[in-house]
Amino acid sequence: MSDRPTGRPPAQLKAVLGPTNTGKTHLAVERMLGHESGMIGLPLRLLAREVYEKVAAVKGAHAVALITGEEKIVPKSPTHWVATVESMPLDVGTEFLAIDEIQLAADAERGHVFTDRLLHARGRSETLFLGSDTMRPLIQRLVPGEEVVILENHVPVAKLVSQHSPPVARLRPPPGLGKGIITVTADDEEHLSDFGEYMP
Repeated sequence: MSDRPTGRPPAQLKAVLGPTNTGKTHLAVERMLGHESGMIGLPLRLLAREVYEKVAAVKGAHAVALITGEEKIVPKSPTHWVATVESMPLDVGTEFLAIDEIQLAADAERGHVFTDRLLHARGRSETLFLGSDTMRPLIQRLVPGEEVVILENHVPVAKLVSQHSPPVARLRPPPGLGKGIITVTADDEEHLSDFGEYMP
């Protein structure tokens, strides 16, 4: 959620989709370095360490924080943050924000964290989602009311614009029920019908 002042242009939301090893993470790091402040959430601790070292080499160790499940390096006033997706400090507002490997939203163990970041984590000026092309049909549903530019090989191929946000009544659970995310796999057909009333 952005706290952009009135009169500021709307933040850009882009999804860079494609196969692995096509330079998506490198692109995100380059974009982050072009902003006064930034944050990137990565799926692996070792990748976060590698990206931290690259960003610190450019910005200086005094300006870059690293937060993973096993390591925490936070200087006095960092402007750039590198973290595993689970460790991203979402109370820190930055101009740029990127989430890498967003297809992990479908992962049984870690998916809820990636889904939360897709729904709520935003940069004030630019947000970049990186991942597999399999996420293309889901992106628009996850970010209703926002404009998303889809890039493949760093070239814009589509612009998705949701015309309407979901009705508020649909977002509220019936009395007595709490909020939550339910993941049902196709392998569990025996219990799939139990969740039919909750599926669109």
